[in-house]
Amino acid sequence: MRLVAWQPDDLLRRLDDVVTVYGEAMGYRQELLQTRRGYIGAHVRRPGFRAVATLTTDGRLAGFGYGYTSGPGQWWHDQVRSALDEPSREQWLADCFEVVELHVRPVAQGHGVGARQLRALLAMADGRTVLLSTPEADEQKSRAWRLYRRFGFVDVLRHFLFPGDERAFAILGRALPLVERPAENAPGIVGI
Repeated sequence: MRLVAWQPDDLLRRLDDVVTVYGEAMGYRQELLQTRRGYIGAHVRRPGFRAVATLTTDGRLAGFGYGYTSGPGQWWHDQVRSALDEPSREQWLADCFEVVELHVRPVAQGHGVGARQLRALLAMADGRTVLLSTPEADEQKSRAWRLYRRFGFVDVLRHFLFPGDERAFAILGRALPLVERPAENAPGIVGI
């Protein structure tokens, strides 16, 4: 498998694959996936957009992640902002990169794909902080939670309810830049 940086048009060309991976990873119904398709298509034009993808040797999409600069007037940003007090808004949202999506096909999970994608995405991110949301889950059993904790994400909000979704979410954040000791023989990002 190889990790690649994607430009907006790269993601749009593979939008069907992106939506399929999203649906498999999240277990969402088909009708919800069609609405996500429109959101994702609009997200690629947001300021600071960055994306990565993991491709198999035969070119299949094994996973992807993307984000952009979080700002007023964006639905997610405004929902989170309304739940934070003023000092927390300044700390977390004043200069923030939002990880919007980070998904790996279930058959490719457990092999470090998500970690490589997150590391690459955060290395490309602009901002002083990074935020993301993830469904509340058992932190010891959930691969996503273990990944985010391993990368130093801390609780910003817990048991947060977004309008239109009955599930509770956690809003997690960390400071940027991501500073890690380089792993020996770590795979890098290749161009397209």
